[in-house]
Amino acid sequence: MAKLLSVILPLFFSIIFHSFAESKDLSLTVVYDNNPYRKGLETRWGFSCFIEGTERSILFDVGGEGPVLLKNMAMLKIDPGDVDVIVLSHIHHDHIGGLHSFLEKNSKVTVYMPNSFPNSFKDAVKNTGVKLIEVKRPLKISANVFSTGELGSWIKEESLIIKTNLGLIIITGCAHPGVVNIVKKAKAIFNSTAKAYMVIGGFHLSGMSGSQIRGIVNYLKKEGVKKVAPCHCSGDLARRIFKKEYGNDCILAGAGKKFELIDAFPATTINKN
Repeated sequence: MAKLLSVILPLFFSIIFHSFAESKDLSLTVVYDNNPYRKGLETRWGFSCFIEGTERSILFDVGGEGPVLLKNMAMLKIDPGDVDVIVLSHIHHDHIGGLHSFLEKNSKVTVYMPNSFPNSFKDAVKNTGVKLIEVKRPLKISANVFSTGELGSWIKEESLIIKTNLGLIIITGCAHPGVVNIVKKAKAIFNSTAKAYMVIGGFHLSGMSGSQIRGIVNYLKKEGVKKVAPCHCSGDLARRIFKKEYGNDCILAGAGKKFELIDAFPATTINKN
C-alpha cells in the first residue's frame, strides 16, 4: 500500500499543480501583410500582428483595409472579441485603416496610440467608446509588455516590446525611426545588458542598397539580435540579405505566419481560493 501511495501521490499533486498553473506560452500571428505566407489569406500593403499568451491579448496595428483584416482574422480563427488591447504604431493608413471596422466588432478595448496623432483622429476613436491612452514616453501596457514610447522626429512611431525568458521580442510597424535605433531603445528601457531575442515587422529598408542593408544587419548582430522576421516594408532585397546573413534565424514572415514560444515567461500559479 505504501509503495502504491508513493506512486499515486506525486502524480496527483503534479496534476493539481498544473491545473492551477497559468499558461506561459506566447504566440504571435501576422494577420495582415503584403507578403504571402499562408494560403487562403488576403495580402495587402500594411501590417497587423496578434499577440496572445500575455496578460492581455494585443492586436498591434490593424492594417489598411478593415474587411481584409476581419476576413483574415476569421480565417485564422481569431475572434475580435478576444482582443483586449490595440496598439497603433504610427499614423500611416496602412497601419490604422482597419480600426473603424474592427471597433464595429469590438469596442471594449483599450487603444494605445502615439501622442502625436491628430486630435481629429483621437476624437473619432474616443467617440466609439473605447478607452484611449496616448503614448509619449516608454510605458508598461501589461505584465511583460511595454511600449518604446514615441520615437523619431518626422514620423513619430512606437514599437512593442515583450520581455520573455529568451530575451526581448520587439515588434515594429514600419521602423521609420530606424530598426537599429528601436532595438537600442528597447534594450535601454531595461538595462544595457538586456538581450534582444527577436525583431519582427516592417524594417523600412525598401530602396536601400545592398551595402546599406548589410550594414544594418551587422549593427543588429552587434546589438545581439538572435532572430529576425522582416516583412511589410522591409523590401525583397533586404529579406534576401537577412536570410543569407541570418540563415535559419531569419524567418520570412507574411500573412498567416505564426510564431510560438513555449514557456516564454516565468512560471507562476493562480490562487483559486
